[in-house]
Amino acid sequence: MEKMIYGVDLGWAGQLEAMGYRWIDEQGEETDIVALSKKMGANAVRLRVFVNPPKEAFWQKRENETCMLGFCDGEGVLAMAERVKRQGMQLMVDFHYSDHFADPLFQDIPAQWKGDSDQELEKQVAAHTKEILGLLTKHGIYPEWVQEGNEINNGMMWPKGSLREAPKQLVRFLNAGYDAVKEVCPDSRVITHLAAVMDDEQCMPFWENFFAEGGRTDILGFSYYPYWEQFDSDKDKLADKLVEYSEKYRKPVMIVEAGGPDYDEEGCYKILTDCIEAMRELEGQEELGIFYWEPEACSEILPDKYPLSAAKVVGEKRLQYNKALRAYRDY
Repeated sequence: MEKMIYGVDLGWAGQLEAMGYRWIDEQGEETDIVALSKKMGANAVRLRVFVNPPKEAFWQKRENETCMLGFCDGEGVLAMAERVKRQGMQLMVDFHYSDHFADPLFQDIPAQWKGDSDQELEKQVAAHTKEILGLLTKHGIYPEWVQEGNEINNGMMWPKGSLREAPKQLVRFLNAGYDAVKEVCPDSRVITHLAAVMDDEQCMPFWENFFAEGGRTDILGFSYYPYWEQFDSDKDKLADKLVEYSEKYRKPVMIVEAGGPDYDEEGCYKILTDCIEAMRELEGQEELGIFYWEPEACSEILPDKYPLSAAKVVGEKRLQYNKALRAYRDY
């Protein structure tokens, strides 16, 4: 078995730093967040990228819900990617193909692309992918993994790439991104990412259409959030589901997002250990990995009070990881 990939998503880190936040280690010493993550046992970092995010890096998701986006344009991703590589860590780049967060409930076409035809959108997907990867490779950075779309169970860039309304076109969008990745970074592994790994009704319609229409990918990626789906984390059930997908589609699988509420350190620790142990049951798989989503933040400091993270406030604009990431060191 290859070395396990222990990842963290640090998309908010740069913006939090600009707001004055800093992190301290277990000994109480202030340290760089990327270096601290490595010290906790992480060996990879995931960074998202938006097409034309608002300059202030906040998104008014709903009338009374403001989301912090992070510095996730090309330059922001480059700045963080350089820090990741200086620490000798591996890198995943996550393309949302939106100006803000994309997930099962929001898959908005970027503002500058609205009105484009299907064929024009295919070209936009390819051009954006190549632009960001070209920026990285120009600086000597070659991501180990590139994620095409984010939690795209119901499609992407609605309604043009809706699974229900345009299933064939959805796959053409994804294949345009896949081909763009391979053109710029032929050694990068492309991940196709769905939410709700345990829910067949949310996942199987996508995969059946994707492969029937000739979808190209290297790895099946999933989110694992027991909190949102209201079940207790269960290593055996997770392992069974991952093995099922791997065997059915003959592809490696990864947990590219996992996490729990920051106030439940033991629960978050268990989620990570369950993921690690479940991954280890995938005998013969080339790559085994888990990424914890945004552990460097906590609900207390986020405008929308988003509860899933793995840090706590320990002083004036000072944050510290809770127990959760110790699972990486313990395993």
